[in-house]
Amino acid sequence: MDRVGDVTDGGDSGLAAKVLTVSDGVVEGTRQDRSGEALEAYLSSAGWTVVERSAVADGVESVAGELRRLAEGFHGIIVTTGGTGFGPRDATPEGTKAVLDREAPGLAEAMRLVNPLGRLSRGTAGTIGTALILNTPGSSAGCVETVEAVIDVIGHAVRLLVDNYDPHPHGG
Repeated sequence: MDRVGDVTDGGDSGLAAKVLTVSDGVVEGTRQDRSGEALEAYLSSAGWTVVERSAVADGVESVAGELRRLAEGFHGIIVTTGGTGFGPRDATPEGTKAVLDREAPGLAEAMRLVNPLGRLSRGTAGTIGTALILNTPGSSAGCVETVEAVIDVIGHAVRLLVDNYDPHPHGG
């Protein structure tokens, strides 16, 4: 795991984001994290404050473990890039589903519709605590265009996670 920054809030905008790159090559240092860089630039330009970027190797357990860590006490979006295709080590959706409280299929469907190659994406979306997780492809263009497809609604979705979130329900 490679951590870049570790801030807990979203600054003045109130919209906090974390970016997780899932790539053996990035973790091994043989590949530049172009998609993570592209997501950070896009999210920043869209008014989100990227408070952390990290990278993990492909695999169900590595993705699940890092998503749990990133979501702990976090209110915002966590956007993953990489591992959503048909390659033998592409397991980001499986690692994500292992930690989700609830899926958000409408977001994942909207993200797939932006490009004909989206039909090949196995990416998912959903919530863990007060964080919204979005899986995006590993290409720098594909990851941005898929987030762009839902950027108009994800701020509202994230706000609802707190406004309607009560960790100690009342009544019986």
